[in-house]
Amino acid sequence: MVAVDRDAAAVSALADEPRIDARALDLEAGPWRLPGERFDTIVVTNYLHRPLFPHLLAALADDGLLLYETFAQGNGVYGRPANPDFLLAPGELPAAAMGLTVVAFEQGYVATAPRGAVIARLAAVGARRPWPPPLPAP
Repeated sequence: MVAVDRDAAAVSALADEPRIDARALDLEAGPWRLPGERFDTIVVTNYLHRPLFPHLLAALADDGLLLYETFAQGNGVYGRPANPDFLLAPGELPAAAMGLTVVAFEQGYVATAPRGAVIARLAAVGARRPWPPPLPAP
């Protein structure tokens, strides 16, 4: 697994974790920094840079898992971010995950300390992941 974060201190805290290749990368500067690499799981939190959507989808393994959560329109009432460039529109996240199987999606207000937020969150799997998964017999 590769952990990518622009916060070098956060990345260095993962350096000794087994099965994690921690790298500090600026994914917005220049071309895509991980060409040809594929990942079993991609997790994105509190971050939105729309030009990366195609790269993230291409980097997800055919049976991989995408977990994405970030701020959505309406968040400006509760604080930052308030700029529409950094807020998902209603339904934008599942639309961006086209080609994946969306297994969970929600958007709306969450009560968080010290203030609330409007967020969208999604869990989606690649086309080669068996879905639905088998459940244990009762």
